[in-house]
Amino acid sequence: MPLPVTVCIPARNEEQNLPGCLDALRGAFADVVVIDSASTDATREVAEARGAKVLEFAWDGKFPKKRNWVLRNHAFETPWVLFLDADEQVTEPFLDELRATLGGTPHVGFWISFNNWFMGRPLRHGDVFRKLALFRVGAGEYERFPEDRWSHLDMEVHEHPVLQGSVGALAARLDHHDYRGLKHYIAKHNEYSSWEAHRFVWLKTAGAEYWNSLNKRQRFKYRNLNRWWFARFYFATTYFAKLGFLDGWTGWVFNQFKLRYFQDIRLKIRELESGDV
Repeated sequence: MPLPVTVCIPARNEEQNLPGCLDALRGAFADVVVIDSASTDATREVAEARGAKVLEFAWDGKFPKKRNWVLRNHAFETPWVLFLDADEQVTEPFLDELRATLGGTPHVGFWISFNNWFMGRPLRHGDVFRKLALFRVGAGEYERFPEDRWSHLDMEVHEHPVLQGSVGALAARLDHHDYRGLKHYIAKHNEYSSWEAHRFVWLKTAGAEYWNSLNKRQRFKYRNLNRWWFARFYFATTYFAKLGFLDGWTGWVFNQFKLRYFQDIRLKIRELESGDV
């Protein structure tokens, strides 16, 4: 019997990543929905050929963005929703844990973790990427920020859902593969670093309700992103303390990219605060 979960996959020009994501889902979930943003490649054809529903999303530059839009506008027929990116794939241990968990859980949401792959090789050490991507329909929606003036990304970036109820964590991991190469990775993180810089500047004047919606890790990050030591602290933690160096050359390159990413955020914060842009 399929799991009582609707899988929602935001997408735009994801013909390379989407087949692996959808193939891993086949038959395991009650419903699969791809939310497409006017893809110019074969994203729609790939999705429909694998039995997924395709919803077209046209962002008007304002709230809601893609994930909140589908939460507000799609007629869900399941009690749970799982948000996946097109470069993420469920695993058999993850499916087994869902089958054993969802029927009697008191939680309204779950953190899920990922096995990360970079340049075609697995990263078995370092920081574990996780996000709150599985939750009950109607339990909440993604954080909302007044970003109309400075964000041109049509999907939530690093926002988490704000849920009414307790949240648990699943032990089994998903796989995170991106088959679009370093050019796309660098361009994507350039966009993300700009978004993070703007969010940091905005949070400096935000009220308590916004800070209270952040988890402990988020609060630490947004209090210190502009510190000279933060990027180095992150690198030392993930590469040395969390044994990222055991991933060899790939681990070194990946952690260098993350170091540069946080350095870019700090420099963009300084640029915004100086009024040079």
